[in-house]
Amino acid sequence: MAKKDDYNASSISVLEGLEPVRERPGMYIGSTSTKGLNHLIYEIVDNSVDEHLAGFCDKIHVTLDADGSATIEDNGRGIPIDMHEKGVSAERVVFTTLHAGGKFGDGAYKTSGGLHGVGSSVVNALSTKLTVRVKKDGYIHEDSYSRGIPTTELIDGLLPTTGRTRETGTTISFIPDDTIFEKTRFKEEEVKSRLHETAYLNPGLTIIFEDRRSSEWEYVEFHEPEGLIGFINDINRTKETVHEPIYFKGEAEGITVEAVFQYVNEFHENVLGFCNNIYNSEGGTHLTGFKTTFTAVMNNYARTLGILKEKDANFTGTDIRNGMTAIVSIKHPDPRFEGQTKTKLDNPDAAKIVSKVTGEEVVHFFDRNVETLKNVISCAEKAAKIRKTEEKAKTNMLSKPKYSFDSNGKLANCESRDPKKCEIFIVEGDSAGGSAKTARDRNFQAILPIRGKILNVEKASIDKILANAEIKTMINAFNCGFSEGYGNDFDISKLRYDKIIIMADADVDGAHIATLLLTLFYRFMPELIYEGHVYIAMPPLYKAMPSKGEEEYLYDDKALEVYRKNHKGSFTLQRYKGLGEMDATQLWETTLDPARRKLKLVEIEDAKMANDVTELLMGNEVPPRKDFIYEHANEALLDV
Repeated sequence: MAKKDDYNASSISVLEGLEPVRERPGMYIGSTSTKGLNHLIYEIVDNSVDEHLAGFCDKIHVTLDADGSATIEDNGRGIPIDMHEKGVSAERVVFTTLHAGGKFGDGAYKTSGGLHGVGSSVVNALSTKLTVRVKKDGYIHEDSYSRGIPTTELIDGLLPTTGRTRETGTTISFIPDDTIFEKTRFKEEEVKSRLHETAYLNPGLTIIFEDRRSSEWEYVEFHEPEGLIGFINDINRTKETVHEPIYFKGEAEGITVEAVFQYVNEFHENVLGFCNNIYNSEGGTHLTGFKTTFTAVMNNYARTLGILKEKDANFTGTDIRNGMTAIVSIKHPDPRFEGQTKTKLDNPDAAKIVSKVTGEEVVHFFDRNVETLKNVISCAEKAAKIRKTEEKAKTNMLSKPKYSFDSNGKLANCESRDPKKCEIFIVEGDSAGGSAKTARDRNFQAILPIRGKILNVEKASIDKILANAEIKTMINAFNCGFSEGYGNDFDISKLRYDKIIIMADADVDGAHIATLLLTLFYRFMPELIYEGHVYIAMPPLYKAMPSKGEEEYLYDDKALEVYRKNHKGSFTLQRYKGLGEMDATQLWETTLDPARRKLKLVEIEDAKMANDVTELLMGNEVPPRKDFIYEHANEALLDV
């Protein structure tokens, strides 16, 4: 008789076909949240864009329909429908086999965003229904699937035809699987932003977006013949610019580099990287090549012009990029990314080629535009002065004792020293903080109480930010440092806690506190968000206490509505206006216990949109904020 701990051939599970996708969807699309849901659309759109890059498609039509489906139609060549060596139509192979597609080897595509060959098949696996219509060779061919399983019968291995046509192209319509995704309603603003971005990156492409899910259909056409110059003008449309956009393009060793940059009178950088039309949120080798070379070129100019003396230290990369908005887009025949969702480019040759093109083109421009050069170096001078002031403030702050793993001051730390196991709750108020300290599991849960609303860092100067007691406490507790811009002086490897959990009251004031904290993290500790360490706790709004049966916590008004419909008999309802109203036992059961609590992971899907919205809602300009509030008033969740 075999023992339970036997490890042999029978212990190995083999997932056939598309089963791995349904078992571990996060491996293929990042997550099953709204971000992952929207990613399904992007995977199909990316395939259509690849047809455009190959020279066979100039229009893509994306439609969101009332039945919950998304439809992507292009006028490319159409997916191959002839017989594959596997004995069935090539289209069937593409939609049912991982790592099958026309992007491996030579010939079909010179450059492509969907090189992993899993896009179409993954979307198919994660859809309750998917239909494919291919216009090719004078006929319309159709196929259909349910959760990755074909539902159309082939005729001698080939697709049935449903009509004749002179057009070519592919139409894919799918309904996301509600047993896989947390929500199945696509977020139109994120989808539109991504499509608009794609139009900027492809000046010869027209992308039409339609949202038919309400009585008033939305129709938007994206066509941006100015390309990257139009893109950067859009990003900086509300800012005071120092000069006109500077654009350059070059090619070497089969890699095409296209870039544009512009300085504004603000002291932060915004450098976006794209490879084969895919936004790389974590940057990569192409951005490393651009930044390193640009810094070296500008320091050389500063010394040639006598702005930097012999005894002066060079400007840092951060100095030179402060105030810079830049877009670097490359076309690479064989890109390698870290992760299926392509957040970071990993090709060493990309750094070399981008460096070469940047060095040549930037020098070519500034040699002929010395006044613009001086204006750019002036931005670096101002940034260097601010940096030195900032370093003094940091030195003063860091000269004070840091919080150790023993309880010190307001931080009630945990006993574990393993960051992977530890989590810290940021709690507003002494009352809630006291309950949380009593309720927590001190082995791995730390509690950091803060008093009221922290400083709005979007409006404050750097010296005021670093002088703020609550912000200093958080910087010291996290142990990673503090920086302006992604990855400058911030060392994520030193983070003491795997989860940073914002625990605020479930009301308007609590939402405001959470927003202020998120603004701080996004502007000065962005890696915390990009690498998935920031969460928002979800304390319940109600506790239902029936005359018969078990008590139940209800987390929102929708849950209360469901409870009222399903519960038979009388019950008493307790409304929690704040965390301080819960005793330690209730707080543990609802908000702290990993087995029962609900947490929201904070993610950034669209860097440009995140930057714009943060600037709009937290910045100094009042009229645009009022317009936004009026426009979205009907979406507000009011605390009554």
